[in-house]
Amino acid sequence: MTTSQRNLSDLSRYVFKSPNWQVSVFFSLALSAVVGVSAFGIGGENMSIFSSSLKGMFMGISFIGVPTVLASFLTPPIDRLLGGKITYNRSSLLALVCEIIVIICLLFANIIDLLFQIESFVYLVLLTSLAIIFAFRLAIMMAISHRNPFVASIPASIQTVTAAVIYSASQVQRESLDFVIGTGYNYVPIKGTGAGKLYFQSYARGPKDGITEIISIGVHGDILILVGMSILYALSVWGLIVVIDRPWRKTLGISGFDFIRGFIDYVAEDSKGLEDFFENIGESAVIPITVLSYQDRGGNQKACFSLPMLHPGPMGTIGGGNLPESLAKGMEGLAFTPHATAGHDFNLTTSREVESILEVVKRTAEDIQLCETATKSIRKRVGEAEIIGQMFGDSAILIVTYSPGCADDIDYAVGLSAMAEARGQGLKHVMLIDAHNCNNGTRDGEMGHITPGSQRSFDLFESAKEISRELIKQGQSPFELGIAWDKTGWDLTDGMGPLGIRVAVVRTKEDSTAYVQIDGNNMEPGLRDRILEEIELVDRIEIITTDTHIVNTIDAVNQVGQKIPHNELIRKIQHLIKEAKEDCEPIAAGMASRKTTLTVFGNDMTETLASHANAMISMGGALAAAMIIATISISILMFLFAAA
Repeated sequence: MTTSQRNLSDLSRYVFKSPNWQVSVFFSLALSAVVGVSAFGIGGENMSIFSSSLKGMFMGISFIGVPTVLASFLTPPIDRLLGGKITYNRSSLLALVCEIIVIICLLFANIIDLLFQIESFVYLVLLTSLAIIFAFRLAIMMAISHRNPFVASIPASIQTVTAAVIYSASQVQRESLDFVIGTGYNYVPIKGTGAGKLYFQSYARGPKDGITEIISIGVHGDILILVGMSILYALSVWGLIVVIDRPWRKTLGISGFDFIRGFIDYVAEDSKGLEDFFENIGESAVIPITVLSYQDRGGNQKACFSLPMLHPGPMGTIGGGNLPESLAKGMEGLAFTPHATAGHDFNLTTSREVESILEVVKRTAEDIQLCETATKSIRKRVGEAEIIGQMFGDSAILIVTYSPGCADDIDYAVGLSAMAEARGQGLKHVMLIDAHNCNNGTRDGEMGHITPGSQRSFDLFESAKEISRELIKQGQSPFELGIAWDKTGWDLTDGMGPLGIRVAVVRTKEDSTAYVQIDGNNMEPGLRDRILEEIELVDRIEIITTDTHIVNTIDAVNQVGQKIPHNELIRKIQHLIKEAKEDCEPIAAGMASRKTTLTVFGNDMTETLASHANAMISMGGALAAAMIIATISISILMFLFAAA
């Protein structure tokens, strides 16, 4: 994972699932009631504290809460009628946020007015806040529901229009207010604490008969001022979106907001809409799939290693993010689904293609010719590349690690070349597994990718050649296989996927070897080597991770050992190896390979997407700040011009 990809994945921590709409509506009404008591709970001479508080609460709910609730319930049906997809949960949360924006703006205005007695400032801020929430809602609607700004402006305007209608209906006279809430609420003070001036108070026209005039939208051109500011803010939002989206359309021919919309939909609502986006930009690729099957004497498959040359990404259950578990569910016996030599450019675009991979795996298993002999396992290190290998009949399993050096994905082309080197020594089939068991994330600026032309890639080629040559020379003998599995008590938050820890122990007359698979995304530096040093139950051990990306919705890295106590993990592995040794029985094995065509991200597409998304976010923040300053300045000029 590169720095750009990690920065993009890190954004998932800021995306949350929308609360149930009942919760948002409750908080909207509760907040409006509290604000109403503080803003309007100032009774007349003949009113008790309880009565004045009750009527203040009623006013707050009427003028603050009701627009929010109406917007919560009216936005989804109107939006869906226009072809959108906003949910009631999202609509209610959006309306609540807009209510908070209005309240904060007016609290700020009230404080400024108390300090400086600026004529008409509260009135200006009220109109401005209504225009702001329209622009804010427009931006959100375009981000999650509509591309067309004119269509998006219809559901976006609901809260502002609703508030304007209610404020207009309230009138500007005390008598109208008394008609709404009944008699007894006799005055709103001009001076004093300022609590009564929080909402609707206008200093543009001054007092009338000793009573501060209540703002009424729709009187003396107020509607025109609100409409003008709303149009100005909407144009600013649209311009900001166009500028930010331009690089995506120019270089990729797609809208970046489709990507952001799908990203948010997945993390917040578990929607698979992001896969449609990936499918549109994907490329067709030929994918080798290799299967190593172990069968008992009754012909039942006891264990199976399946290795499609794909990367289990990009994240969560999107594309092939949960590929290891998906493959394991469709296989007989204890399934091992290790990491292949492929990077993010070989992510599946949709999870739907997992079914076709399973079909190829099953057909490949039918091609397997079983043998009852195996070599002992051997290790070979050339430079930084270390391989443990073992032959079963005429084919071999090779597992490469760069530990104690840190490494991430091995490039697809590098893996193909390494397998060619191995087959060139006389092997019929080669299952080349990336152990993916030592990495430091993106610390120290090193990504650890094994790319074509790097010294590490040539170390791998030479190591694959030499170990294959030595395996060919080894004698073979009957062997036994024992397996063990524990889902463990650790979960995604700990960096452990649903497959837990799986162990296969292969025992020949000369030695025993434990292959330990952990369903996680890489390992903390040094942990793999510590496991090999401390466990002495077998002659050789290798630790592999599946590189499942289902754990990366929790954290961008979330490696094995990052949160799991190392001592506990080692004890768990030791127990499983002991259990697998006790399960050993005579077995036959065989390996076969096939190729299939699938749609993957394509060359450099992952890095391009991540770079564009990060640039959008960085540039968007600066542009948004400039837009806010400019539009508020113009709003003030518009108000001053209208007042004149």
